[in-house]
Amino acid sequence: MKIAKMGIAMFVTGVLLFVTACSSETNSNRVVIKETEGTITVIDNASKEAGEHDVSVEKIERYENVEITDWLDDETVIVSKENTTLEKMKLEELSDSYPRSLYFYNINTKQYKLLKEQNNMFLGGATLSADKKHLLYHEFTFGDPAYYVLNLETLDSFGLFNDEIGGAVTAKWADENTIIGAAYSRAVYTASTDGSVAPFAHLSVEAFLLIEQMKENIYYVAYSDETLKVLNLTTKEKTNLNINNVYGVVPSPDGNQILVNHIPGSKSILTLSDANGENQKTITEGTVIGGVSWSPDQRMISYTQEAAVNGVTVKGLYIYDMLTGKSTQIAVDIENAETSWSPSGKTLVYTEKNDNQFNSAIVHLKFSSQK
Repeated sequence: MKIAKMGIAMFVTGVLLFVTACSSETNSNRVVIKETEGTITVIDNASKEAGEHDVSVEKIERYENVEITDWLDDETVIVSKENTTLEKMKLEELSDSYPRSLYFYNINTKQYKLLKEQNNMFLGGATLSADKKHLLYHEFTFGDPAYYVLNLETLDSFGLFNDEIGGAVTAKWADENTIIGAAYSRAVYTASTDGSVAPFAHLSVEAFLLIEQMKENIYYVAYSDETLKVLNLTTKEKTNLNINNVYGVVPSPDGNQILVNHIPGSKSILTLSDANGENQKTITEGTVIGGVSWSPDQRMISYTQEAAVNGVTVKGLYIYDMLTGKSTQIAVDIENAETSWSPSGKTLVYTEKNDNQFNSAIVHLKFSSQK
């Protein structure tokens, strides 16, 4: 399946490794998960034994019509939500909605602090720079979003567009002070938190689906072949990693490994490899895989998954443990979601999107030693 037809925003989903998220009961053909909100039957994985698992869910806090995208610290998240102090949207199709503004939200005190508001505009998709001093976000109503950078000290912002690049199609943090992405000018661009935006000379000849930077490596996928390639900024050497139909790359916190979402055939696969594409290992595979993120200590990988199991479509949110090689299902019926870990790695947030509607949940995890 061609990624161009699926869209860059396709979300990822995990494998058929189902390990219980709270207490569990087993029989010959099922695992039963008991959560505070009821009992959920998960098909398959009868070979897993109760008591084997070391990750469980303490509680899940749900937030309707709220987009949670990143963490300032273990108590504070970045939120986009409707701002009822502003007038409703002017477009007839959106006239029942208020503009969405950006906030800090303290998960303990339940207090919001306004960061950025704008009349007749949805603001969202916000992620913090590594030094926590700037916020990359987008604004949109209909159509493609426009990307901006907000200085959290001054609350001044600037847009990622100029005559040279047109505008940003994608935008990701490359390091504390730099953003990289694909531009409408069919070029790769870089931007700095000082407000400068310029084309990137080494990749400027074709349109790009995906751009990610990890240390001295820039990973990219072009529309022309959808194959993952890497440019080494030190040697200027370009290498084909021979992973086809790629729609996502997630660098590891230590900068030595990558997670790759790709569709080599009829299934989506999440692959772990070294930075140079060697030592590939399949983490999971399913019909759709999304919401991939690393825990800060690099032990855990979160992902969402849709898969067909014994003729039944199963959707859920999972955590893969790098030390044990096991996956734990921590929520069910999750799709079109993005995930983000707290700095301590003890809490995970996920946000589901349906058109312009967002619903989020904060999952408090408990880790215990295996027996």
